[in-house]
Amino acid sequence: MPKIMKSLNNISRCQSVFRNARLGARGLCAFHHAYVLAIARMAGCSQEELARELCLNKSTVTRALSQLEEDGYITRAPKPEDKRCVLVYPTEKLLSVLPAVRAVSVQWNSLIAAGVSEGELEVFYRVLLQMEQNAKAVASECREG
Repeated sequence: MPKIMKSLNNISRCQSVFRNARLGARGLCAFHHAYVLAIARMAGCSQEELARELCLNKSTVTRALSQLEEDGYITRAPKPEDKRCVLVYPTEKLLSVLPAVRAVSVQWNSLIAAGVSEGELEVFYRVLLQMEQNAKAVASECREG
């Protein structure tokens, strides 16, 4: 099992290099990629919902959102019914870079899947999804306990 995590971590680090190279000119860092996709998909979600979605702690999300807000990619507003809850919205600037961010994902997936058959990818993806669900369940238990 440790070799699986080592490979996944290496792939993730290589993906960060790729994303930085492709998105840096737009003022986005590799880690912004997941935020851009999630915020576009979940417009008006709370920072807490975003943290759960991305499997990150609230303070990490808050710092990243501060940078995205400063750069004009998002706006944040308190929830009318509960001022302690902060909602996140994409700006036109975020929506304008969304196609490029999606294209980077497609290109990366295509590059790393080169030489792997469709059948192998389907099996790999099913196994990976099961492992992701297991990991999220364990992390949820750790947060609650």
